[in-house]
Amino acid sequence: MLYQLCYCLSNIDFNSKKLIPVKRIILIPILLALFACQHTVEVQQTEIFSEEGKHIVLMHPTVFNLERFIFLTENNIFPLPEGYRAVGVYHESAAYDYELSHNFIRNNNIENIALLGLQPTLAPDNLFGENPLTSQFGQIFEKSEGVIFFGGPDIPPALYGKPTSLLTVITDPHRHYLELSFLFHLLGGFQDEGFTPLLEEKPDFSILGICLGMQTMNVATGGTMYQDIPTELYDTHTVEDVLAKSADNQHRNYHIHFRTDPDIEPYTFHRIRLEPGSIAETIAGNSNLTPYVYSSHHQALKKMGKGWRVTSHSMDGKIAEAIEHEKYPNVYGVQYHPEVIKLYQDEPLNFIPGQTDGSSFFEGYPGEKGKDFHLNFWSYFAGTFP
Repeated sequence: MLYQLCYCLSNIDFNSKKLIPVKRIILIPILLALFACQHTVEVQQTEIFSEEGKHIVLMHPTVFNLERFIFLTENNIFPLPEGYRAVGVYHESAAYDYELSHNFIRNNNIENIALLGLQPTLAPDNLFGENPLTSQFGQIFEKSEGVIFFGGPDIPPALYGKPTSLLTVITDPHRHYLELSFLFHLLGGFQDEGFTPLLEEKPDFSILGICLGMQTMNVATGGTMYQDIPTELYDTHTVEDVLAKSADNQHRNYHIHFRTDPDIEPYTFHRIRLEPGSIAETIAGNSNLTPYVYSSHHQALKKMGKGWRVTSHSMDGKIAEAIEHEKYPNVYGVQYHPEVIKLYQDEPLNFIPGQTDGSSFFEGYPGEKGKDFHLNFWSYFAGTFP
């Protein structure tokens, strides 16, 4: 509302002869209010990004994602260096009720996480270039050392120039507008080859994209998506046919389609192949290993955006499982979910209705099979922060 008022006032011609002197006098305090509102976000960001300490940005800071971040850092699974404060950034037009996140922080007396809601309007035609959020993107980048983009729903295909499949589900376009535009500002893309990415100023800035986050990295830099893995890559059109395939060719748990067991996980485990000389190899310690990862997605990267190298694949080579940037060393995306709390807890995981062997992730996939890879993943990422 405040932004819209400011926008309307900024378009008034105050030199117009149609304004009688009395009205001009009345408009003086409005002018002062306009000046103040233009600086509201800057002041808010100054308060949130304190001069002391360092900052990591969390995009789409739902209670769910905040709980994951807190669990990983407090249990030293994601061992951020001391002195870091997290700032959750979101768009106020997004579908999620972020007041839930504000209440979560207040009710739990969390002092090292703050939230920043952005207001200026983004639209499909102004994402990949300068827009009403450009200056705020620059300020967020300047005052932080890294950012995490979490998982979520399908990106509107119109944003990468494709018609929308009947199997694509769009639930939160304004979230996508914000995250795509922010990543374009950070990394640049094929959409505007002359645009100077923010990372040119700070090439060691850390960015992690998880599942949707990796997909957003690709689309933001000019890439495209397969909108449904089973139908487009395997010519498979029923749930039963997907479940009949090897576990390595299943990228989410299709048992959930039957809705017979509300307790089964929407995720599934499958192996990945690691490319030599990659971040993935560094994390695993050996590119010959094929660790199991926790996966829940039905879309996959197709045409690659600007600057990416695919560094992990599905076992059959059809699905990009991890990407890293060719120019900026600490920019990394994964199609799987290393942030899920249950992976690091001693509790059984149930994938088939009515069946469980009672084993946790670490018990079922010890050492090189998966445990070491996941713990090393977060240690590696934490090590990219100063």
